[in-house]
Amino acid sequence: MSKEILYVVDAVSNEKNVDPDIIFDAVETALATATRKRFGMGMDVRVSINRITGDYDTFRRWQVVDDEDPEFESPESQILLSYAKDKGLDAEIGDYIEEQIDSVEFGRIAAQTAKQVIVQRVRQAERERIVEAFLDRVGQLVLGTVKRTDRRGIVLDMGDNAEAIIPREEMIPRENARVGDRMRGLLKEIREDVRGPQMIVSRTDNNFLIELLKLEVPEIGQELIDIMGAARDPGSRAKIAVRANVPNLDPIGACVGMRGSRIQTVTNELSNERVDIIPWDDDVARFTINAMQPATVTSIVVDEDARSMDIGVEPDKLSQAIGKGGQNVRLASELTGWTLNVMSEDDAEKKVQQETIAIIEMFAEQLDVDEEVATILHEEGFTTLDEVAYVPKEEMIEIAEFDEEIVEELRSRARNALLALAISGGNGKPAKDLLEMDGMNDEMAHKLAKAGICTMEDLAEQSIDELTVIDGIDETLAGELIMTARAPWFADETPSDDNAITEDTAAKTESNV
Repeated sequence: MSKEILYVVDAVSNEKNVDPDIIFDAVETALATATRKRFGMGMDVRVSINRITGDYDTFRRWQVVDDEDPEFESPESQILLSYAKDKGLDAEIGDYIEEQIDSVEFGRIAAQTAKQVIVQRVRQAERERIVEAFLDRVGQLVLGTVKRTDRRGIVLDMGDNAEAIIPREEMIPRENARVGDRMRGLLKEIREDVRGPQMIVSRTDNNFLIELLKLEVPEIGQELIDIMGAARDPGSRAKIAVRANVPNLDPIGACVGMRGSRIQTVTNELSNERVDIIPWDDDVARFTINAMQPATVTSIVVDEDARSMDIGVEPDKLSQAIGKGGQNVRLASELTGWTLNVMSEDDAEKKVQQETIAIIEMFAEQLDVDEEVATILHEEGFTTLDEVAYVPKEEMIEIAEFDEEIVEELRSRARNALLALAISGGNGKPAKDLLEMDGMNDEMAHKLAKAGICTMEDLAEQSIDELTVIDGIDETLAGELIMTARAPWFADETPSDDNAITEDTAAKTESNV
């Protein structure tokens, strides 16, 4: 039986490429289980196999526990400390006392048990070995052979009994995979699963494109060219931004290669996904113009606070700029990290004009200045009251039309206007509840907001006289707006007909006040 054990250990270890000690441990566990089945399942058994001869000894053992230990369960596997002392045993709490017993033969039952344990241990050992072998390769390219396809995705044979899976969501759309095909992917993660660690490979990740380009363009590995970002619509189109670190090096030409050989190799690997190479620019507006290729941008307005841009193109190029299903502008937006609003040149110009008029009107109203002064502020790049109030005084004095006295007055008025807005609880913009209130429209809501009435609660606290000073609001409309805003106050009340408050009554009451 000892030779048979050595044979089993040697055969399984060589076949599965698993450490022999793991197989020995599995056989010891199987023999211990067989012993418990023979003598009593409640007992604790340890089997020790000689790794050289294959001989083995079996020991029954008891764990030493404190006499007052509430965890004492069974005398079959535990022994009280006092009893161990009475028997003259030198033991401490937590130690094990062992007694050699007859060993069971490595027969049919033990072999069946051993087989189950060995299979389990071998699988566990293989998975641990796979994790150890591939853990350092997460985020890198891997190459495997298509083993099978199922509802979960594509299963790749990575060699040495290792498998990886490309889930459905990580597969390039409409891509065909046949058993035996060689396929690359990006090792995205090693995910813990009920069946053990599972290697997840992606062909749709942006980094897959980046790693493929690194593989084909040696200048990237030599750090002569940097990849600054990538955006993909897998299987259809992609944009990737590159920057040269040395002068006189064309990063686009280096990535494309002689007659397009380098980029063509990448495209073939991506199932003919079209890849646009975009030159990086530190100026985000210029970079965005580059990212919008092949569309030609005629105008661009940057809103740094909202991280958005309004992009104007020629009317006949609008569809090209947007792309099929919005693809071009979506990829450009993802690549730059900014929200891009594409419109025709005429629409962009109209929007700029509307925004210009709104800013000039805001300055004229909030600073109480004429249109000429408000226009000068806008032309000098001022768009908010905060800028007028807190920009360094020296910068404003440099404006040809302003002297120090005018600058001080403008700064003072801007600060007072900001304080008034803060006190009223408004920021000059209507709140969502005011915009969505029954009987309200955007124009009226913005007029109210400019007067410091930014929410329904603000409106509910107004009187008719206070509202009628606002252009376009008469007494009747003021009463209707106030009652609508006050409706939540009476939502839980059900007044009788005699006590019902009508809008006309409320309007008259407000007028008397």
